[in-house]
Amino acid sequence: MIAHLNGHLAATGTDHAVIDVNGVGYLVGASARTLAALGALGEFVTVHTEMLVAEDSIRLMGFASAQERDWFRLLTGVQGVGAKVALAILSILSPDEVQTAIARTDAAMIARANGVGPKLAQRIVNELKDKAGGVALGGGAVAAPAGGAASDAVSALLNLGFKPAEASAAVNAANDELGAGATLDALVRLALRKAAK
Repeated sequence: MIAHLNGHLAATGTDHAVIDVNGVGYLVGASARTLAALGALGEFVTVHTEMLVAEDSIRLMGFASAQERDWFRLLTGVQGVGAKVALAILSILSPDEVQTAIARTDAAMIARANGVGPKLAQRIVNELKDKAGGVALGGGAVAAPAGGAASDAVSALLNLGFKPAEASAAVNAANDELGAGATLDALVRLALRKAAK
């Protein structure tokens, strides 16, 4: 499994980029937002990846952030949403906007993406509303913590099976207690203790 690539941006297309890692060019499918975030050709970039293995192909998808990759995984877990549709959604909406749309059950916002009709948008909202990490309109949404260690800690808790709302709340509480300079290890340990209460 390839989790990320560190290398130079060798080429870009309408829906992909080529990352040169020590002389090996990796072709990664990417959303328009990720392609815009990568910068100019020749620049050193880090791309978070998801490997898609099918009967007749192996493809890498690339993302500017781990949060975008996590939403790609959630979106492709919905019946009828393939990689192309998930990238179309992530091309027009940032991960935070996807999270807000789902938390507010705003299917129309999701349906703005190419290839997403009203029925599919409603299915995405219905299937992912418990995973959106927030509360529906009227309540305050649980904000995902900002910053590298904090977002990595949330990702770690998600990988352990916590729901996004639980993971965000636990890491926020741990971050508040430990302060801005907390290490990833310390954040995860304290967040796990807080989530277990």
